Amino acid sequence: MAKILCLETATTNCSVAVGVNGKVAALVEENARQYSHGEQLHVFIEKALQKAKLNHTELNAIAVSKGPGSYTGLRIGVAAAKGLCFALNLPLIAIPTLESMARQRKAEPEEIIIPLLDARRMEVYSEVYNDQFEVLRETRAEIIDENAFREYSTAKRIHLLGSGAEKCKALLRGERFEFHTEILPSAREMVPLSHTKQQEREFEDIAYFEPFYLKDFILQGGKR
Repeated sequence: MAKILCLETATTNCSVAVGVNGKVAALVEENARQYSHGEQLHVFIEKALQKAKLNHTELNAIAVSKGPGSYTGLRIGVAAAKGLCFALNLPLIAIPTLESMARQRKAEPEEIIIPLLDARRMEVYSEVYNDQFEVLRETRAEIIDENAFREYSTAKRIHLLGSGAEKCKALLRGERFEFHTEILPSAREMVPLSHTKQQEREFEDIAYFEPFYLKDFILQGGKR
């Protein structure tokens, strides 16, 4: 029986889930305007384990959202995951943040799913999936303008997910665009993804693993 602790800290949503055989056994999360991961993450871990009626020694792996996302948030999540892996002698699993976001929205045939995270100014982190959650375009940082995603103009509908979708509203017009700005990365969607990786033994090198920042960290009046 595979029991995996999943940590999601790439955005303002501090989220912890416990998965048992690919199913969510417990979920504890809170979306706060100010990043509170440093104070909340380990508290949420304990709460999630209690809800799942498990202790640390019963876990089989630790999964962490690897980014892109907040520099500070990712650092906190990865540091916690590595610490648990070293302390408990467990393997580390990395889950792409945008992939787990995409899984929150089902699409009909010939529809497109684009998870987007807010970066700086008019920039977003984005990735493009088809209705089978197959990657059509790898993760990139891009500036949103009226021509964004024009190459997918033949799609029946384009689902734009996440905080970055808010930036698209004023620029992307047409009935084919559907905006889901309420969607945030959550450890809930990490559960089945991490189970698959655990079964296929897709583990990270704990000593050398780093979050996927995508671009250099720049401090501009606040944390990223």
